[in-house]
Amino acid sequence: MSDPGLDVVWRACAPQVLGALVRRYGRFDLAEDALQEALVAAARQWPTEGTPDDPKAWLIRVASRRLVDRLRADGARARREERVARRAPANDLSAVGPRDATVDRDDTLAMMLLCCHPSLSRPSQVALTLRAVAGLTTAQIARSFLVPESTMAQRIVRAKVRLEEVADPFAVPPVTEMPARVAAVAHVLYLVFTEGHAATTGGTLTTPSLGTEAIRLARELHRSLPDDGEVSGLLALMLLTDARRCARIDADGSFVPLAEQDRTLWNGDQIAEGIELVDAALPVGPVGPYQLQAAIAAVHDEALTAEATDWTQIEQLYEMLERIAPGPIVTLNRAVAVAEARGPQAALDLIDPLLDDRRLRHTHRLHAVHAHVLELAGRTDDAHSAYLLAARQATSIPEQRHLLAAAKRLEPESSSPP
Repeated sequence: MSDPGLDVVWRACAPQVLGALVRRYGRFDLAEDALQEALVAAARQWPTEGTPDDPKAWLIRVASRRLVDRLRADGARARREERVARRAPANDLSAVGPRDATVDRDDTLAMMLLCCHPSLSRPSQVALTLRAVAGLTTAQIARSFLVPESTMAQRIVRAKVRLEEVADPFAVPPVTEMPARVAAVAHVLYLVFTEGHAATTGGTLTTPSLGTEAIRLARELHRSLPDDGEVSGLLALMLLTDARRCARIDADGSFVPLAEQDRTLWNGDQIAEGIELVDAALPVGPVGPYQLQAAIAAVHDEALTAEATDWTQIEQLYEMLERIAPGPIVTLNRAVAVAEARGPQAALDLIDPLLDDRRLRHTHRLHAVHAHVLELAGRTDDAHSAYLLAARQATSIPEQRHLLAAAKRLEPESSSPP
């Protein structure tokens, strides 16, 4: 859709319309096809006839007609129409109005929970959420996963088929299962945002559309679960991190480290909203990983200059994070704070064991942080080698360029041309 106004409607309505169709007819694949046909019809009619007062109801009505026509044309028409009739009154199939309960229901959260059903693998959960809820194309998702489009298409089809085998996919998960389902949704959104904030491959540092979509969906999740501290923490983390996006890239597309960013470019509204979310969530209930990461981001964002950053507080927050969500990446991030708060040698003591951690063997960030701390310690030759190693492992072109420039800055004089 080329019209940005229609695109906004698609983003807002798609998961709700798809959810209504799947709930009513029980066919994920046919519901998605019908939605696409309804969207094409909207792109043709709305520019000349005007956008309807209730776009969601219009899309559901048109998509329902398309889907029912498809079911009736099927070879097993009688059996499938009987199943459709059990799901909704026959006289409602072609005339879904604004007052219909299906239209009034907001299925965004239900669709996210459905896409993150425990019967699906985590990669399938991510892919299906991106396709059905975020509205990304199969080609876009395939690029994010670094797989051929045909492979991703097969994965998404298998996920849809698996969900159709679920007895009642929209049933509210049992109380004992709900936390795990919400945690899965949050993790998927976190992965989407992370890829948007720091693209793992390609010639650009960020993929703003992914980050923006993750924030939109996190808002929907928070709207549905306003008292969930970790959901609040996730949204806050996204806002506080995304607030720095414009300052992370200079005019020629090169990466700008946090310490060198022009902080006047940071988004003050996002920072204020993120801090408000953190302040409201931290004192209530158990503290989770997203809340702590958001608190760390808040400390960075509140510092007017890099020199004013409270690294001691950040180190303490990372220590808390390491206790509840231990992992090599958390330890590596903590080492950065330790280097600033207590000196490079204390940080090297944390980093050295990580150099043999197989989980980080192909992670360029390990060697980038190691190089930075070695440079702080005055070990320029070792830092030079570590920067080169990090550059070889980096898959993002802007990060490669940044690391190579850092290595060149520390190049031994004997290797420089006369």
